[in-house]
Amino acid sequence: MKNAHIVFDIGGTKTRVAISSDGEKLDEVASFHTPYDPKEGVKKIIETITEIAHGVEITTIAGGIRGVLSEERRGIVHDDVLTDWVDFDVVEALGKKYSVPMYLENDAALAGLGETHFGAGVGVDLVVYHTVSTGVGGVRISNGRIDAASSGFEPGHQVLDIDRTILGDDIEPTLENLVSGTALEKRMGVKPYDIPQSDVIWDELAGYLAQGLRNTILYWSPEAIILGGSMIIGDPKIPIEAIRKATVEVLDDFVECPFITTASLGDEAGLYGALALIRQHS
Repeated sequence: MKNAHIVFDIGGTKTRVAISSDGEKLDEVASFHTPYDPKEGVKKIIETITEIAHGVEITTIAGGIRGVLSEERRGIVHDDVLTDWVDFDVVEALGKKYSVPMYLENDAALAGLGETHFGAGVGVDLVVYHTVSTGVGGVRISNGRIDAASSGFEPGHQVLDIDRTILGDDIEPTLENLVSGTALEKRMGVKPYDIPQSDVIWDELAGYLAQGLRNTILYWSPEAIILGGSMIIGDPKIPIEAIRKATVEVLDDFVECPFITTASLGDEAGLYGALALIRQHS
């Protein structure tokens, strides 16, 4: 019987599950809408694994989930979207079905790891990855590994609009609340994909994001910044050229602006990151 790895990515909107026989590529990928109920979510993951891994012996399972991970990396302790998943032990729930080594990470961290090993960051020692989608996440990858941290990375929660001139007094003035798809929908009253690319809001978002990237550059000093998520690689999107230009302007020659590019693995970045995580634990 052929051996294979299972990888998954539990996002705020969709959950993706994939199988890999060689640890280098994804043989098959399936997706479904992420249930609000974590028990239903794990049930759907198991059902999907059964469908795509028929006749295969599973040797390892690794995956990502959005939110702040528990110290033991078994679930999340905070998230604004997957609220019902908070304090739910994902590893334990999957472990009742599969007695194999299992690894869980933050979804943005895994996406960054995937881009570093398989995508736009190949060959770069110091990579920062930011995802801009329903929320804003990120990670620093140093020498091919997720950088050490006491409680993970949450760049989306940095405060930018200090005097609240943009968001007003009732909304926490964070980067996430300025540029995420969820925040944009609340401000504009329509889905981001219904806003034409010609609307000036997309260039305004590039300016807001540049302020966050300025902090990223000053704090983390990366060689390259990779930007992913539906607000960056979707259609319409925050233009990468506008982001680069605005970031150079806000840095104002204080330090050199690193290379800023878009993610190349799309929705599968986190799955490839899970493969890289498995490889690092082998």
